[in-house]
Amino acid sequence: MSATHRHPLADLDETVHQRARLGILAVLAEHEEADFTHLRRTLGLTDGNLGRHLEVLVEAGHVELRKGSDGRRPRTWARITPQGTRALTAEVELLRHLLRLDPPTP
Repeated sequence: MSATHRHPLADLDETVHQRARLGILAVLAEHEEADFTHLRRTLGLTDGNLGRHLEVLVEAGHVELRKGSDGRRPRTWARITPQGTRALTAEVELLRHLLRLDPPTP
């Protein structure tokens, strides 16, 4: 492989590609909004782990958080942003492209 040829793997977005963050974006793409508890249970994450991944996605502009309460206790809801939807779509398209690549010849 020449130095000028970049493998498509080099284009993976590390913010999106990380397993938990990809999962968060995928779940949020399916729902208009999801609360913290739903995300934590669905993805099998701890509170701290989910909280940190949400922070990264918020900082990147991929997710918005809304805080409120259900009348008795505080709750946090997450929503994917248009930028997050574009980033998720680009990541999925890149993975699809990788699946279509011809394997290297020995």
